[in-house]
Amino acid sequence: MPPFSLSPIKLALLLCISAPLLGQANDITISSTFMAPDAAIDPAFGGDTNNPESAATQVLEMEEVDVWARIRTGFSIQDLDSPLVASQAARYSANPEYFLRTTNRASRYLFHVVQELDKRGMPTELALLPFVESAFNPEAYSSAKAAGMWQFIPSTGLMFKLKQTMFKDERRDVLASTDAALNYLEKLYGMFGDWQLALAAYNWGEGSVQRAMKKNEAAGKPTDFNSLSPLMPAETRNYVPKLLAIKSIIANPAQFGINLPKVENQPYFVTINKTRNIDVKIAAQLAELPITEFKALNPQFNRPIIIGGEKTRILLPHDNAEKFKTNLAKWQRPLSTWTSITVSTRERIENIARMFGTQAEVIREVNHIAQKMVLKAGSTILVPKVIDTFYKDITSDIADNATIALEPDRPDSRRIMIKVGKRDSLSSIADRYQVSIAQLKDWNNLSRDQLKFGQRLRLQVPFSSRAGRSSHRVKAASKKRNR
Repeated sequence: MPPFSLSPIKLALLLCISAPLLGQANDITISSTFMAPDAAIDPAFGGDTNNPESAATQVLEMEEVDVWARIRTGFSIQDLDSPLVASQAARYSANPEYFLRTTNRASRYLFHVVQELDKRGMPTELALLPFVESAFNPEAYSSAKAAGMWQFIPSTGLMFKLKQTMFKDERRDVLASTDAALNYLEKLYGMFGDWQLALAAYNWGEGSVQRAMKKNEAAGKPTDFNSLSPLMPAETRNYVPKLLAIKSIIANPAQFGINLPKVENQPYFVTINKTRNIDVKIAAQLAELPITEFKALNPQFNRPIIIGGEKTRILLPHDNAEKFKTNLAKWQRPLSTWTSITVSTRERIENIARMFGTQAEVIREVNHIAQKMVLKAGSTILVPKVIDTFYKDITSDIADNATIALEPDRPDSRRIMIKVGKRDSLSSIADRYQVSIAQLKDWNNLSRDQLKFGQRLRLQVPFSSRAGRSSHRVKAASKKRNR
């Protein structure tokens, strides 16, 4: 293979060009979606506007309740008469350390989720659903390829407009995934008119629940959750009981020996509307946040760079958001240390690393490329910014359409031995094996163009070539390439 050069690579335009950094700070806006809870619960979602106790608690002053109390006031999903609820509650209460870890993790997100439920008039038990789905871990990834706090599989995520690209996976985006999950739950409630069945469908799929209902109807049996339970897989059969067990613990934690962390009834984070590319590490540094905390709020970014754009949002605690804006105005270095390239031919990572003055391991790690794998033509990857070279930002269009395709590393050619047939000539053999006549003569020390029937010839053919693999004249299979 010839030495790596720019010719087979199309450099994608990236990074900030010289611009006043104060202007970058002025691009930033900070917003919060805080709103007071509605005074009434929409009966369309199972609420009871005629309940005096519920109505009274809804108008409590915001500062008089924490989020847990606010969640309790909005409980409206019917309890389930099943021993599974008690057994799941016993299981959770037997492990108070796990419950505390999960509720501490949840404290970042609960206010936002409850706000969104209040806006829609939906039962506040649903704010506890990520406890069952992911233990409130927005970076959770299951064996079924479900991702994020609400555990969307790829196809359902796309159905609810959660973008999944090389640079970003909105199934892990706190705002986008919460909106999508509540949209999905609203849809399921509209289909079944029952929150227990809607929740079962969220876990099992609406088609599965509908088929189970039809089966029971045909047999003259009821179609409530308990009646459908024998037809459900074990995971779904325990799914609603788990949620209602957590509800019972939140309703009366002391009864279960659980101490809930205080969660203030105010936004944990605000939204930064960021319009330019920035490294994740630099964004955390400007916000004066540990990288782990930054990623807990912004787990959707798949690469160490955040691609700027009108729809790009970064979540930060309010005080850190102000620090971010102040520090950004003083920043005198590039906001990103990465650029991108798109290869037009099959390329080895080692060759690209040499071109950009870095180690192959660096490129492999940042692009999630395993050892002994090479890039296929058309792949876009991140590489370190070349010193003293300026590029424009990676555009949203590049980020949305970038793909990476890999294949196992292998020799570029293979050595074979053939037997000359009656009608063979140097020209016909060269055409058949995609080589030149000069190469044939050189490999076999031929001084003339004539060949003899039965003569054996050595060839070095492209590894990808199928020529001669099924021919009766091929006598030797591939050997290691002569480098």
